[in-house]
Amino acid sequence: MQDRKAVWPWAVAGVLVLGGAGWWLFRDELRTAAPAMSPFAAETPAGSRSAPAAGLPEQAPAAATTPATAPAQHPLPRDASIDAALPSLDDSDARVREDLGTFFPGPVLALLLPDHMIQRLVAHIDNLTQPSVPATALALRPLPGGLQVEGDAASGITFAGANAARYAPYVAAFTATDADALAAAYMRLYPLVQQAYRELGHPGGHFNDRLVGVIDHLLQTPEPAQPPALERDARGRYRFVDPGLQARSIGQKALLRLDAQQVQAVKRQLRAIRLAVTRGGSD
Repeated sequence: MQDRKAVWPWAVAGVLVLGGAGWWLFRDELRTAAPAMSPFAAETPAGSRSAPAAGLPEQAPAAATTPATAPAQHPLPRDASIDAALPSLDDSDARVREDLGTFFPGPVLALLLPDHMIQRLVAHIDNLTQPSVPATALALRPLPGGLQVEGDAASGITFAGANAARYAPYVAAFTATDADALAAAYMRLYPLVQQAYRELGHPGGHFNDRLVGVIDHLLQTPEPAQPPALERDARGRYRFVDPGLQARSIGQKALLRLDAQQVQAVKRQLRAIRLAVTRGGSD
Protein backbone atom coordinates (compact mmCIF):
# COMPACT_ATOMS: atom_id res chain seq x y z
CA MET A 1 0.00 0.00 0.00
CA GLN A 2 1.37 3.43 -0.92
CA ASP A 3 1.84 5.94 1.89
CA ARG A 4 0.14 9.35 1.71
CA LYS A 5 3.22 11.18 0.42
CA ALA A 6 3.68 8.70 -2.40
CA VAL A 7 0.04 8.96 -3.46
CA TRP A 8 0.04 12.68 -4.20
CA PRO A 9 2.46 12.89 -7.12
CA TRP A 10 0.97 9.86 -8.80
CA ALA A 11 -2.52 11.24 -8.28
CA VAL A 12 -1.73 14.55 -9.91
CA ALA A 13 0.16 12.79 -12.68
CA GLY A 14 -2.93 10.66 -13.17
CA VAL A 15 -5.07 13.72 -13.77
CA LEU A 16 -2.40 15.00 -16.16
CA VAL A 17 -2.12 11.94 -18.36
CA LEU A 18 -5.57 10.41 -18.00
CA GLY A 19 -7.12 13.36 -19.74
CA GLY A 20 -5.38 12.81 -23.04
CA ALA A 21 -2.26 11.28 -24.39
CA GLY A 22 -1.32 14.36 -26.37
CA TRP A 23 -1.34 16.94 -23.55
CA TRP A 24 2.24 17.94 -24.29
CA LEU A 25 1.37 18.79 -27.90
CA PHE A 26 -1.39 21.32 -27.50
CA ARG A 27 0.78 24.37 -27.10
CA ASP A 28 1.99 23.82 -30.69
CA GLU A 29 -1.45 25.11 -31.69
CA LEU A 30 -0.85 28.50 -30.06
CA ARG A 31 1.68 31.25 -30.42
CA THR A 32 0.79 33.03 -27.16
CA ALA A 33 1.67 31.68 -23.73
CA ALA A 34 -0.99 31.58 -21.05
CA PRO A 35 -1.22 34.86 -19.14
CA ALA A 36 0.60 35.22 -15.84
CA MET A 37 -2.63 36.15 -14.07
CA SER A 38 -4.53 33.02 -13.15
CA PRO A 39 -8.16 33.00 -14.27
CA PHE A 40 -9.03 30.73 -11.36
CA ALA A 41 -8.42 33.13 -8.50
CA ALA A 42 -8.74 36.74 -9.64
CA GLU A 43 -8.80 39.29 -6.84
CA THR A 44 -12.37 40.55 -6.48
CA PRO A 45 -13.35 43.62 -4.42
CA ALA A 46 -15.93 43.03 -1.73
CA GLY A 47 -19.44 43.01 -3.10
CA SER A 48 -18.40 42.56 -6.72
CA ARG A 49 -17.66 39.71 -9.08
CA SER A 50 -14.82 39.44 -11.56
CA ALA A 51 -15.51 38.91 -15.24
CA PRO A 52 -15.04 35.32 -16.44
CA ALA A 53 -11.74 34.49 -18.11
CA ALA A 54 -11.80 33.95 -21.86
CA GLY A 55 -12.63 30.38 -22.72
CA LEU A 56 -13.80 29.45 -19.22
CA PRO A 57 -17.43 29.29 -18.06
CA GLU A 58 -18.60 31.96 -15.67
CA GLN A 59 -19.25 30.57 -12.22
CA ALA A 60 -22.75 30.99 -10.89
CA PRO A 61 -23.35 33.30 -7.88
CA ALA A 62 -23.40 31.57 -4.52
CA ALA A 63 -27.14 32.22 -4.19
CA ALA A 64 -27.99 30.53 -7.47
CA THR A 65 -29.87 27.26 -7.38
CA THR A 66 -27.55 24.29 -7.82
CA PRO A 67 -28.76 21.84 -10.50
CA ALA A 68 -29.63 18.38 -9.31
CA THR A 69 -26.80 15.91 -9.66
CA ALA A 70 -27.65 13.03 -11.98
CA PRO A 71 -26.29 9.56 -11.18
CA ALA A 72 -22.82 8.96 -12.52
CA GLN A 73 -22.64 6.99 -15.74
CA HIS A 74 -19.19 5.75 -14.78
CA PRO A 75 -19.02 5.63 -10.97
CA LEU A 76 -15.67 4.98 -9.43
CA PRO A 77 -14.90 1.30 -8.86
CA ARG A 78 -16.36 -0.16 -5.69
CA ASP A 79 -12.93 -0.65 -4.13
CA ALA A 80 -11.80 2.94 -4.78
CA SER A 81 -10.25 4.61 -1.73
CA ILE A 82 -9.89 8.34 -1.05
CA ASP A 83 -7.04 10.02 0.80
CA ALA A 84 -8.58 11.39 3.99
CA ALA A 85 -5.70 13.84 4.50
CA LEU A 86 -6.05 15.86 1.30
CA PRO A 87 -5.37 19.59 1.58
CA SER A 88 -7.95 22.07 0.35
CA LEU A 89 -8.07 22.68 -3.38
CA ASP A 90 -6.89 26.27 -2.97
CA ASP A 91 -3.92 25.16 -0.86
CA SER A 92 -2.84 22.17 -2.95
CA ASP A 93 -0.18 23.74 -5.22
CA ALA A 94 2.79 23.71 -2.84
CA ARG A 95 2.30 20.07 -1.95
CA VAL A 96 1.77 19.13 -5.59
CA ARG A 97 4.96 20.88 -6.72
CA GLU A 98 7.02 19.41 -3.88
CA ASP A 99 5.93 15.83 -4.45
CA LEU A 100 6.01 15.94 -8.24
CA GLY A 101 9.62 17.12 -7.99
CA THR A 102 10.60 13.84 -6.34
CA PHE A 103 9.16 11.73 -9.16
CA PHE A 104 9.47 13.60 -12.45
CA PRO A 105 12.45 15.12 -14.28
CA GLY A 106 12.86 18.86 -14.55
CA PRO A 107 11.99 19.14 -18.27
CA VAL A 108 8.58 17.56 -17.66
CA LEU A 109 7.80 19.62 -14.56
CA ALA A 110 8.92 22.80 -16.29
CA LEU A 111 5.97 22.51 -18.69
CA LEU A 112 3.40 22.85 -15.91
CA LEU A 113 2.14 26.32 -15.06
CA PRO A 114 2.86 26.76 -11.35
CA ASP A 115 -0.44 27.96 -9.90
CA HIS A 116 -3.87 26.35 -9.50
CA MET A 117 -2.49 23.20 -11.01
CA ILE A 118 -5.46 20.92 -10.45
CA GLN A 119 -7.93 23.51 -11.70
CA ARG A 120 -5.84 24.12 -14.82
CA LEU A 121 -5.46 20.42 -15.53
CA VAL A 122 -9.19 19.80 -15.18
CA ALA A 123 -9.95 22.72 -17.53
CA HIS A 124 -7.32 21.44 -19.96
CA ILE A 125 -8.84 17.97 -20.01
CA ASP A 126 -12.37 19.33 -20.34
CA ASN A 127 -11.35 21.18 -23.52
CA LEU A 128 -9.68 18.29 -25.35
CA THR A 129 -12.77 17.56 -27.42
CA GLN A 130 -13.04 21.16 -28.67
CA PRO A 131 -11.80 22.40 -32.07
CA SER A 132 -9.65 25.07 -30.41
CA VAL A 133 -8.48 25.94 -26.92
CA PRO A 134 -7.88 29.40 -25.44
CA ALA A 135 -4.59 29.94 -23.64
CA THR A 136 -6.43 30.41 -20.33
CA ALA A 137 -7.73 26.82 -20.53
CA LEU A 138 -4.27 25.25 -20.78
CA ALA A 139 -2.15 23.86 -17.98
CA LEU A 140 1.19 23.88 -19.79
CA ARG A 141 3.92 26.02 -21.21
CA PRO A 142 5.00 25.43 -24.82
CA LEU A 143 6.98 22.28 -25.54
CA PRO A 144 10.62 23.10 -26.31
CA GLY A 145 11.55 23.16 -29.97
CA GLY A 146 9.40 23.56 -33.04
CA LEU A 147 7.21 21.38 -35.21
CA GLN A 148 9.38 19.45 -37.68
CA VAL A 149 8.14 19.20 -41.28
CA GLU A 150 9.62 18.16 -44.61
CA GLY A 151 8.87 18.94 -48.25
CA ASP A 152 7.61 22.17 -49.76
CA ALA A 153 4.48 23.65 -51.27
CA ALA A 154 5.31 22.18 -54.67
CA SER A 155 6.08 18.61 -53.57
CA GLY A 156 3.81 18.54 -50.53
CA ILE A 157 4.52 19.19 -46.86
CA THR A 158 4.21 16.49 -44.19
CA PHE A 159 5.46 15.90 -40.67
CA ALA A 160 9.15 15.05 -40.75
CA GLY A 161 10.29 11.67 -39.54
CA ALA A 162 12.29 13.46 -36.85
CA ASN A 163 9.16 15.12 -35.51
CA ALA A 164 8.21 12.01 -33.53
CA ALA A 165 11.51 12.20 -31.67
CA ARG A 166 10.40 15.50 -30.14
CA TYR A 167 7.46 13.76 -28.49
CA ALA A 168 9.17 10.44 -27.75
CA PRO A 169 10.18 11.12 -24.09
CA TYR A 170 6.63 12.15 -23.20
CA VAL A 171 5.01 9.25 -25.04
CA ALA A 172 7.41 6.88 -23.29
CA ALA A 173 6.62 8.38 -19.87
CA PHE A 174 2.89 8.04 -20.49
CA THR A 175 2.89 4.52 -21.90
CA ALA A 176 5.31 3.12 -19.29
CA THR A 177 3.08 4.08 -16.38
CA ASP A 178 1.19 1.30 -14.60
CA ALA A 179 -2.42 2.07 -15.51
CA ASP A 180 -3.92 0.41 -12.43
CA ALA A 181 -1.59 2.20 -10.02
CA LEU A 182 -2.21 5.49 -11.79
CA ALA A 183 -5.97 5.06 -11.63
CA ALA A 184 -5.86 4.08 -7.95
CA ALA A 185 -3.97 7.26 -7.11
CA TYR A 186 -6.33 9.36 -9.21
CA MET A 187 -9.25 7.95 -7.23
CA ARG A 188 -7.62 8.98 -3.96
CA LEU A 189 -7.42 12.54 -5.24
CA TYR A 190 -10.91 12.49 -6.69
CA PRO A 191 -12.65 14.87 -4.24
CA LEU A 192 -10.38 17.75 -5.28
CA VAL A 193 -10.66 16.89 -8.96
CA GLN A 194 -14.45 16.73 -8.68
CA GLN A 195 -14.55 20.06 -6.83
CA ALA A 196 -12.45 21.72 -9.54
CA TYR A 197 -14.67 20.27 -12.27
CA ARG A 198 -17.88 21.55 -10.69
CA GLU A 199 -16.39 24.98 -10.01
CA LEU A 200 -15.36 25.13 -13.67
CA GLY A 201 -19.02 25.25 -14.65
CA HIS A 202 -20.39 21.72 -14.30
CA PRO A 203 -22.22 21.88 -10.93
CA GLY A 204 -24.20 18.71 -11.56
CA GLY A 205 -21.51 16.78 -13.42
CA HIS A 206 -19.10 13.99 -12.57
CA PHE A 207 -15.50 14.38 -13.71
CA ASN A 208 -14.99 10.65 -14.08
CA ASP A 209 -17.81 10.58 -16.64
CA ARG A 210 -16.12 13.41 -18.51
CA LEU A 211 -12.77 11.66 -18.31
CA VAL A 212 -14.17 8.47 -19.82
CA GLY A 213 -15.85 10.50 -22.55
CA VAL A 214 -12.59 12.27 -23.40
CA ILE A 215 -10.71 8.97 -23.56
CA ASP A 216 -13.39 7.50 -25.85
CA HIS A 217 -13.12 10.58 -28.06
CA LEU A 218 -9.33 10.27 -28.31
CA LEU A 219 -9.61 6.57 -29.15
CA GLN A 220 -11.67 7.55 -32.21
CA THR A 221 -8.71 9.45 -33.69
CA PRO A 222 -8.13 8.18 -37.25
CA GLU A 223 -4.83 6.56 -38.17
CA PRO A 224 -3.95 7.61 -41.74
CA ALA A 225 -1.86 5.15 -43.74
CA GLN A 226 0.49 7.97 -44.74
CA PRO A 227 1.57 11.13 -42.88
CA PRO A 228 -1.17 13.69 -43.56
CA ALA A 229 -0.44 16.59 -45.92
CA LEU A 230 0.06 20.02 -44.38
CA GLU A 231 -0.17 23.60 -45.56
CA ARG A 232 0.40 27.03 -44.02
CA ASP A 233 -2.55 29.22 -43.17
CA ALA A 234 -2.70 33.01 -43.50
CA ARG A 235 -0.95 33.39 -40.13
CA GLY A 236 1.90 31.07 -41.09
CA ARG A 237 0.77 28.14 -38.94
CA TYR A 238 0.63 24.60 -40.25
CA ARG A 239 -2.76 23.03 -40.77
CA PHE A 240 -4.01 19.80 -42.31
CA VAL A 241 -4.90 19.98 -45.99
CA ASP A 242 -7.69 17.44 -45.48
CA PRO A 243 -10.62 19.51 -44.14
CA GLY A 244 -11.91 16.47 -42.27
CA LEU A 245 -8.70 16.22 -40.27
CA GLN A 246 -8.45 19.97 -39.75
CA ALA A 247 -11.99 20.03 -38.32
CA ARG A 248 -11.15 17.48 -35.65
CA SER A 249 -10.68 18.38 -32.01
CA ILE A 250 -7.44 19.68 -30.63
CA GLY A 251 -6.98 16.39 -28.77
CA GLN A 252 -7.35 14.27 -31.89
CA LYS A 253 -5.14 16.61 -33.92
CA ALA A 254 -2.49 16.22 -31.25
CA LEU A 255 -2.51 12.45 -31.71
CA LEU A 256 -2.34 12.90 -35.48
CA ARG A 257 1.08 14.51 -35.00
CA LEU A 258 2.53 11.31 -33.57
CA ASP A 259 3.92 8.52 -35.72
CA ALA A 260 1.96 5.31 -36.17
CA GLN A 261 3.74 3.32 -33.45
CA GLN A 262 3.35 6.15 -30.93
CA VAL A 263 -0.37 6.47 -31.62
CA GLN A 264 -0.91 2.74 -31.18
CA ALA A 265 1.03 2.71 -27.91
CA VAL A 266 -0.89 5.70 -26.59
CA LYS A 267 -4.25 4.15 -27.50
CA ARG A 268 -3.32 0.90 -25.73
CA GLN A 269 -2.55 2.87 -22.60
CA LEU A 270 -5.76 4.88 -22.87
CA ARG A 271 -7.77 1.66 -23.09
CA ALA A 272 -5.99 0.29 -20.02
CA ILE A 273 -6.67 3.49 -18.07
CA ARG A 274 -10.31 3.54 -19.13
CA LEU A 275 -10.72 -0.01 -17.85
CA ALA A 276 -9.04 0.90 -14.57
CA VAL A 277 -11.27 3.91 -13.84
CA THR A 278 -14.50 2.08 -14.70
CA ARG A 279 -13.81 -1.38 -13.26
CA GLY A 280 -16.58 -2.26 -10.84
CA GLY A 281 -18.84 0.51 -12.13
CA SER A 282 -21.37 0.45 -14.95
CA ASP A 283 -18.93 -0.93 -17.57
